[in-house]
Amino acid sequence: MVSLLARLPRRGPDGRDAARSLPMVWTALAAAAAVPVAGLAVLALAVGVVSALDPTGGPGVGGSVLVAGRLWLLAQGADLTMASGPIVLAPLLLTLGIACGLAAAGRVVVRVAGLTGAREAGGAVGVLAAAHVVLTAVLALLADGPGAEVGLPRALLGSALLAVAAAGWGAGRESGVLDSVLDRLPAWTRPLLRGVLAGVLTALALCLAVVAIALAADADGYAAVSASLGGAGAGALGLLGLSVLLLPNAAGAVLGMAAGPGFSVGSGTFVSVHGVTLGEVPALPMLAALPDTQAVPLLAFASQAVPVLAGLVAGRTLARHLPAGAGGSILAGLVGVLAGVLLGGTCGVLVWAAGGSLGDGGLAQVGAPAVATGVAVAAQAGIAAALAAVVTRWRASA
Repeated sequence: MVSLLARLPRRGPDGRDAARSLPMVWTALAAAAAVPVAGLAVLALAVGVVSALDPTGGPGVGGSVLVAGRLWLLAQGADLTMASGPIVLAPLLLTLGIACGLAAAGRVVVRVAGLTGAREAGGAVGVLAAAHVVLTAVLALLADGPGAEVGLPRALLGSALLAVAAAGWGAGRESGVLDSVLDRLPAWTRPLLRGVLAGVLTALALCLAVVAIALAADADGYAAVSASLGGAGAGALGLLGLSVLLLPNAAGAVLGMAAGPGFSVGSGTFVSVHGVTLGEVPALPMLAALPDTQAVPLLAFASQAVPVLAGLVAGRTLARHLPAGAGGSILAGLVGVLAGVLLGGTCGVLVWAAGGSLGDGGLAQVGAPAVATGVAVAAQAGIAAALAAVVTRWRASA
């Protein structure tokens, strides 16, 4: 539906802009509704396919929609109170998908309604965010039940923050407001942001590579956990889908280990380069990537290069995009330090979002410490980014 709105004609028969024939409020409401409708349909279809493969019978259409709705709420920061305790763990890949949908909705509203300026774009974002929060509240009330009580305050707050950030980004890009703001800032601002983005993506890619290597090294353990849970092909496919949704969460945990503070899976399991403590963990095949012994694996030591490599990429990227008259190597080095600090802060936020809890007691804390990870990444990446920026800028001007 969002893509359909984007393809609507924008000019009338006289050649003038006819986008105003579609009122902004109704366009924003339609775009806001399209995001959860499309997302829940895809999720429900995926859950339904898995259920159809279950030889014992699945939850049916209604149950598939209910599971999809609860996953949708978890992805926006909601908490579910189960018999085993509260579950507060957002599947970040789904969160990213929702954010992309809201950003696209923001762009569509600005494009179709022909909005210009910060005031009009801000109004569109406000309507989009309000509609998204209302729809989330309705979904939370429908998904609430004796088996899984939905925490409404967290659901509303998380959906509001996500909608404002994502829709604001999309509307700001499409309306030109974001470019206008960046044009008023120093010339090194855009290269700085490019460098931070490149560094974050590099860190996440390397952390995902660590997860993949660890899983490949213990493929037998992954298969054993999958087989022990039963469900034949349905169980294996469902667990694979859940693992894919949690891949960014796993990358956040690895980032905590790479930076130094380590990560925990409950109170009994802790992994860092300084030591490993193993305890009982949930029967999730992805956790087969955890070490099998108390010895620190070689892969954990190798992962310590992640913050430095991310800093090097950030510094080189920003130095390459600095304008010719923006300054020399000294300025590049100072901006590189700032890039490392922002990179650390961004990684800290990602680690915080990737963590949570999987119940009471021993599983009340899952993930890496956000503040300690952010500070450690900032310190390591800042030095590396400064050196890379200085060298790259010096070579470019030589």
